[in-house]
Amino acid sequence: MNPISGLGSFAGMNPAQMMELRSMGLQDLAGGSAISPKQLEALTSVVDSGAAPGVTGDFSNLLGQIVREVQAKQANAGAATAGLLSGQGVPLHQAVLASEEASVAFQLMVEVRNKLLEAYQELMRMQV
Repeated sequence: MNPISGLGSFAGMNPAQMMELRSMGLQDLAGGSAISPKQLEALTSVVDSGAAPGVTGDFSNLLGQIVREVQAKQANAGAATAGLLSGQGVPLHQAVLASEEASVAFQLMVEVRNKLLEAYQELMRMQV
């Protein structure tokens, strides 16, 4: 697949979807705070619905899968923390590792998102 044609899913987004993606405040959350489930679901819906007509969808499927994996890691971290706090026998190190894994996965997702938005903006600035 041509790397530029892979950006077609973002090029096919309507302006409202792009603004929603930009306004999610993911830069603020990259500092270690957890993303809310509502924001993660909104990001998943934007990525999943962003496929342009005629685009194979491989790229948007990949992005959707990444977002769902991050969401699963955060849910796992939340469950481990809740299990630790409620005394269900979850070891401290397991809860901390799950939390850090979710944090690193989220930071990676944010950086990928930032690079994709930069590439999209660069493509939009190109003169034809």
